[in-house]
Amino acid sequence: MSLIPSLMAIGLAVATKNVIFSILCGCFAGVLLLASGNPFLAVKMLVGDFFFKQVQDSYNAGNIVLIIFIGGFIKLLENGGGAQSFAKYVHKVVDTPLKAQLGAWLGGILIFFSDLGTALLVGPVFRPLFDKLKLSREKLAWVLDSTSSPVAVLVPFIGWGVYIMGLIEAQFKQLHLNLSDYDTFMEAIPFQIYTILAVLMIPLVAFTKKDFAEMKKAEDAVKDNPIPEEMEDDYVAPVDENGYSIGNSNPLMLIIPIALVFITLLVDLRPLGFPFAKIPGNAFRVALTTGYFVAGISLMIMMTCFKVKSFKDTFKIYTKGAVGMSEVAIILLLAWSLSAMLGKLGTAKYIIGVLKAINFTPILIPACIFMFGTLISFSTGSSWGTFAMLMPLAIPMGNAFGIPYAICVGAVLSGGLFGDHCSPLSDTTILSSMGAECDLADHVRTQLPYACINGAIAFVCFIIAGVTHSAISTAIAVATLLAVIIGWNYWDNKKA
Repeated sequence: MSLIPSLMAIGLAVATKNVIFSILCGCFAGVLLLASGNPFLAVKMLVGDFFFKQVQDSYNAGNIVLIIFIGGFIKLLENGGGAQSFAKYVHKVVDTPLKAQLGAWLGGILIFFSDLGTALLVGPVFRPLFDKLKLSREKLAWVLDSTSSPVAVLVPFIGWGVYIMGLIEAQFKQLHLNLSDYDTFMEAIPFQIYTILAVLMIPLVAFTKKDFAEMKKAEDAVKDNPIPEEMEDDYVAPVDENGYSIGNSNPLMLIIPIALVFITLLVDLRPLGFPFAKIPGNAFRVALTTGYFVAGISLMIMMTCFKVKSFKDTFKIYTKGAVGMSEVAIILLLAWSLSAMLGKLGTAKYIIGVLKAINFTPILIPACIFMFGTLISFSTGSSWGTFAMLMPLAIPMGNAFGIPYAICVGAVLSGGLFGDHCSPLSDTTILSSMGAECDLADHVRTQLPYACINGAIAFVCFIIAGVTHSAISTAIAVATLLAVIIGWNYWDNKKA
């Protein structure tokens, strides 16, 4: 019966595609068990013993505050025009297909602060370049999709990292472990095997010129019949009656605010030994929140000085971005509550007991976590929902079977990223096709073979990670990917 909340949350997520509703139902099912079937007592327990208790926790409250400041800053950055202004310089140096692919790839990495911003900012910049250089829009959509969530999940000081560290810390509290969520996140980066493959596949394909499967057909088609569209260098942004226009933006409006985040972080934490010493989680979140607040204020001032927006409008944009993070805060609150509830029900202990009873080999646990994550995330299109459902199970299993927490966390994040990367239900998949002005079905059709190859390699290498407990598994994964790209292209040419 302790499995009911998890199974209900996962089943409803797959059926309804609504993560908040699904986790809420799972939470209610859990408190109904704890309340011996009394629905009125269950509601009271859910609110008083879980929701209020999670919000009152200083760690959780700090995470919610940080996410709100991040949301306001990102909204300003997306509406300030700094990225578009910076892009004008890109057009002057990108003049070959290789430079276009690598430029879009680097652009997606630079827009690490927003997974959705990659498609909305990088896509319009490189779309006319891809058209002019006879590269398919399906290829651009793949580049956008592979540098949105896969890049964001590797960064600890943006919304993704804060959310994930919150889930990790919740499990450490349940297990009474005095470990750092930040350190565990950083240690898990080399074990985000699928994520690393997704990001590295772009330059590997670009340098080797070894497109294959449906993507090769799309590339061949555009070379025979290129899209007749010119670059819009002469576009002039409209100016309102007060002289404000996004066309007045300056590249400094992208560079300075992001630099201020890092500078503030360094100044605040340098006395504590950052970036070489272990930093207390609360000090890190305070410094990061301060950095985003300073960067947001500076960007509002710059947008006013360059006459991009009035100060009143910038404040509205900032507020809208902050309010827009409410859904993330709700998911976090529900995820924390579900985690605490599963701990009281002993769900992880039950699963561990069953696995020990059947002599399940621990070396397969990371691969199984990854595979289960891919199924949930592809079915729901939600990586964050997948993280929330699997982290309460993966970390206790690692604790029971002696598997490094970094590997378990890496398997959860890699599995969750698979669906976010290639499911037609994922918001980043949809926005990537929009940013490239490519049909969604064509984008999914051309990207899926690449994603499945990365997924298959990651599954095997998570078995290797379960055996070696070493990041050598990731090095093997990258080498295997390169061999597969060259081999598949050879096979395609041979068939042709």
